[in-house]
Amino acid sequence: MKKAGFFCVILVVFAGLAGAQENRSGVQAILNHSAARNFTAGAVSQGDLDQILLAGIRSPSANNRQPWMFTVVRSPALARQIVSNNEDGNLLIVISAEGDGRTNGSQILDCALAAQSMYLAAQALGYGSRIYTGPINSINQRLKDQLALPSGHNAVVLVRVGRVQGNVDAQSAASSRAAVDTKVQYK
Repeated sequence: MKKAGFFCVILVVFAGLAGAQENRSGVQAILNHSAARNFTAGAVSQGDLDQILLAGIRSPSANNRQPWMFTVVRSPALARQIVSNNEDGNLLIVISAEGDGRTNGSQILDCALAAQSMYLAAQALGYGSRIYTGPINSINQRLKDQLALPSGHNAVVLVRVGRVQGNVDAQSAASSRAAVDTKVQYK
């Protein structure tokens, strides 16, 4: 009986260590991300897309309103109207919300959190991803009907997901970042 209790304690300790390791790997995934620039042609599987979209759905939002709608753009012609260098098989996820996209700060933040979750999920699954805001005005002025955005919705942000060249790692591809001590203060 004492041996069984001892082994149970050992299992709990190892399970706790494994959980801590998983948490560390989650932090590493965040610390090692980079906004891909080296996209290549190649499809994103439906199973992986489902996981990426689920990451967006599971994102936090103010008062759990979940104001977003995700529009997946698979059409190469339509995708190139939004991001001119989009490669075949890459997809764009346009995140929209009700309103003009500028006045409701919590909706903008909610959509940004969903974008970040999908961006990181795509990279965790081995894809390149990038978050865009530059094309948003063009989408809202010219492409809302083609995208069939819900009535009253405007695009807020979009996420590109696709294959990337295998010879570029996140560290060498990443833009430089400011040192922590230049961006954090303690009081």
